[in-house]
Amino acid sequence: MAITAAQVKELREMTGAGMMDAKKALTETDGDMEAAVDWLRTKGLAKAAKKSGRTAAEGLVAVAVDGGKGVAIEVNSETDFVAKNQEFQDMVTSFAEAALNVDDVEALKSTEIGGKAVADILTDKIAKIGENMTLRRLEKIEGGQVVSYVHNAAAPGMGSIGVLVALSAENEAFGKQVAMHIAAASPASLGEADLDQALVERERNVLTEQARESGKPEAVIEKMIEGRMKKFLGEVTLLGQAFVIDPDKTVAEAAKEAGVEITGYIRLAVGEGIEKEAEDFAAEVAKAAQG
Repeated sequence: MAITAAQVKELREMTGAGMMDAKKALTETDGDMEAAVDWLRTKGLAKAAKKSGRTAAEGLVAVAVDGGKGVAIEVNSETDFVAKNQEFQDMVTSFAEAALNVDDVEALKSTEIGGKAVADILTDKIAKIGENMTLRRLEKIEGGQVVSYVHNAAAPGMGSIGVLVALSAENEAFGKQVAMHIAAASPASLGEADLDQALVERERNVLTEQARESGKPEAVIEKMIEGRMKKFLGEVTLLGQAFVIDPDKTVAEAAKEAGVEITGYIRLAVGEGIEKEAEDFAAEVAKAAQG
């Protein structure tokens, strides 16, 4: 199949690879973007395993905690300007508090606040502010204690990233440190058992091809693969990561010293997983000038 300039550009943005390398990777993989990323990684030409992701939606993530129960919600808006609006923030706060008593987004939409359903409150706010808004996600967690942290806080309990950490027993200070670690390190799962096995197999396949490219004996290759897989698992699982507060310890080791077990976590970032068309600055200015 013909490889387009747009495909090459996208792959270069995803991996940091050169133009010719990106084009060759797409040619070798018949235009399969994911396979092309793996091909570049195998050849040592990709700077990253995955796309960093362009934030395609504004808005806020809000968290609410009630003892051993916590909830995080994401409410999107079209612009960051609206996310800074006091009315919007007050609405999001009320949604988060109501979310403590429901299990999913649909249930929250039908929940009444002050005699009006959340879905209707949102509709009214859209009409008043003049910008589309969506109640996108809701995640809950329970534990002996749930501790929250909000990164880039726009107001108390809400910001660009919201984290909840469930502990087996009370330790507010340690829980806050772990929550800050999660916000910064963005682990893929709590431990190895919770990790997406498709992700594990994909990584093992890439590492296997990289090791075989070395031309070393099979026995050496197997040791190389296992060593690199151990490093990978340590980097992507919360319990295996080096604790940002004390990098000489893993998070699991720090938890043991703190006398608690981390039983779960939630991390929501505004706009993750949503994409929108990029618009160059000149086009934005022209659009704004037209009103």
